[in-house]
Amino acid sequence: MTQQVTITLPDGSQREVARGTTPAEIAAAIGPGLAKAALAARVDGELVDITRPLEADAQLALVTAKDEADALELVRHDYAHILAEAVQALFPGTQITFGPSTDDGFYYDVAAPADRGPFTEEDLPAIEAKMREIIAADKPLRREVWTREQLVERWTGQGERFKAEWAAELPGDEDLTVYWSGSDWLDMCRGPHLASTGKVDPQAFKLTRVSGAYWRGDQKNAMLSRIYGTGWLNKKQLDAHLLRLEEAAKRDHRKIGQEMDLFHLQQEAHGSVFWHPQGFVIWRQLEAYMRRAIDDAGYNEVKTPQVMDARQWEQSGHWGKYRENMFVIPDEVPNVEDEGPLVSNDAQWMALKPMNCPAHVLIFRQGIKSYRDLPLRIYENGCCHRNEPHGALHGLMRVRQFTQDDAHIFCREDQIVDEVRAFCALADRIYKDFGFTYSIKLALRPEKRFGSDEMWDLAETELRNAVIAAGLATDEYGWEELPGEGAFYAPKLEWHLTDAIGRTWQVGTIQSDRVLPERLDASYVGENGARHRPVMLHRAIFGSYERFIGILIEHYAGKFPLWLAPVQAVVATIVSDADGYASEVVEKLRAAGIRAETDLRNEKINYKVREHSLGRVPNLLVVGRREAEEGTVALRRLGSDEHQKVLSVEEVIAQLVAEATPPDLAKP
Repeated sequence: MTQQVTITLPDGSQREVARGTTPAEIAAAIGPGLAKAALAARVDGELVDITRPLEADAQLALVTAKDEADALELVRHDYAHILAEAVQALFPGTQITFGPSTDDGFYYDVAAPADRGPFTEEDLPAIEAKMREIIAADKPLRREVWTREQLVERWTGQGERFKAEWAAELPGDEDLTVYWSGSDWLDMCRGPHLASTGKVDPQAFKLTRVSGAYWRGDQKNAMLSRIYGTGWLNKKQLDAHLLRLEEAAKRDHRKIGQEMDLFHLQQEAHGSVFWHPQGFVIWRQLEAYMRRAIDDAGYNEVKTPQVMDARQWEQSGHWGKYRENMFVIPDEVPNVEDEGPLVSNDAQWMALKPMNCPAHVLIFRQGIKSYRDLPLRIYENGCCHRNEPHGALHGLMRVRQFTQDDAHIFCREDQIVDEVRAFCALADRIYKDFGFTYSIKLALRPEKRFGSDEMWDLAETELRNAVIAAGLATDEYGWEELPGEGAFYAPKLEWHLTDAIGRTWQVGTIQSDRVLPERLDASYVGENGARHRPVMLHRAIFGSYERFIGILIEHYAGKFPLWLAPVQAVVATIVSDADGYASEVVEKLRAAGIRAETDLRNEKINYKVREHSLGRVPNLLVVGRREAEEGTVALRRLGSDEHQKVLSVEEVIAQLVAEATPPDLAKP
């Protein structure tokens, strides 16, 4: 007699089916429309193939294109496999490695055949065409369970040395899976996948670029070709994404930074920014804004050392958990002779700080703290260094030297929720001042962590309760919990900003930490006269000044609000007879606090207008003989469709002063 299993659907209804029935068969039994729409299934919460047999009682939810997050993950995973199959079909001898899905598409790392060089973007059209052939063939995607020995034998026999190396390291006592595409190509993969290659839309993907990538991310290993693509559920989504990419390219902070003369980077200081005068104006305005915010919120600003002894980092746990990302330096005078090692074997080690938190604990520990002293909020515009790989560096967005708007709140257990709520309110005001909307995520405990499960339970609950109390744990604020995404010492709340073209950026955080105060022996005297551990809340709003400025450049496309604009007004002359008057106007603007410059060059006014528009100067004040005689200026606004307005100097100054007032100072 066939064994039956009970399948419970999302609406609570149940079906008795034969053991081994697939989700696809259940979908067909419900109706032909669902059978066609179903892409995969969630069985007891796990995403699985639509053809995976059901072996026991289970909760079943069928996944369709309406479940967009799951559907996109599936199709992008399939596109990656189809890409690898296409490359090997076109270029025999190509070795494949791995190809995950990404936030907007997929990539695959491949090793080109020995008889040709690395793949280039010139190869992409042919690869795309081959991918569409594979999709049109509608090849079934079939899952099989193999042993580690079978995998190693397969990959070794095929000359796939990268796959063979990886397979040899997999657990020998676990079932390992491969997926066949038809009967002539397979890849090692956990899945899940769609039922066949024809389930993806052949017009909903595009290969975008090729870059180099080291095998397993180690620069000592072979260099591979990483082929990137973007993949979607339909062509409409793809077209919308390509339009966003086009707009993003126009807003690239590196391009705009050069056009506006804000900063530059060069090889002599990998990952460190050379700020030019115009760019540093933006920095100083942000720094002043943040100082006003933290002063109003009751923080105490400090400054801590750049270099600390390795023993301090060992005690904090960073030396063991984070050393690969730290710049370490010997605490001795280096050898200056031509012969012999630069540093002796007896050197004591120090490190540039990758973060500010241990130093803030050391400040807290100075003197005896009472429960009445808490909460103690310590803030620092702290310069940090992290040893990021060269290939990971990206303009202002990923650097090695950066400055954090970093603070740590030392508080009692009963103060945690109120302090986190207050931070939520502060972050909300600041992000809205810059025109951002945001979502909030709770990043939960990672697999490798310090502290007990009870400690993590408490810390996660406190952050969750604070967001609920602040009214932010709602769909409106994109509330979501992210398993495994917390820091090794604490869970954290994350603020994900949405910019002007719909991209999201993870920026602000607050973390509830009981581990570091314990490791560094921070304590206060409680009301009962005994020593107690404070809870340490790590928090930042900008994240880092460098990255936040990069985000702002792209958010505003370089057209900053007037209070942030490096140059707020340029007074440009039509004729040289107005040079003296232009200088007088600039003096008055500067006296009123406006960052103004003159343009007295012997160039036509249309040329000057075009040049200052490219430089994103928000206000151009044009003057000639008539304006000099009448004490007026012709005001042109950047990006405005209105014709220039002729105003008195006093009227222009009054307007610009009002508009240039930072948002926190403009509020009643």
